[in-house]
Amino acid sequence: MIVFRWIIGSVAGLLVFSIVLSYVLGMAFSSDIWMRRGTRLRQYVWIFALVWFNTEVWGRVVWTMFHWNR
Repeated sequence: MIVFRWIIGSVAGLLVFSIVLSYVLGMAFSSDIWMRRGTRLRQYVWIFALVWFNTEVWGRVVWTMFHWNR
């Protein structure tokens, strides 16, 4: 599970950096393309956050069910 957390955290961190860079470039050059790209990347960060949350919750549920009668 730790490896999964590091992978999701690293990908999300790179996406957040890309979002900030896209918005800065969009404001600096008044480019709608960069602003839309930043919005799209923000949506991908939400997807990664939801995947992480669901994996944590359902992983704990499965672990509890497996170890219930031990």
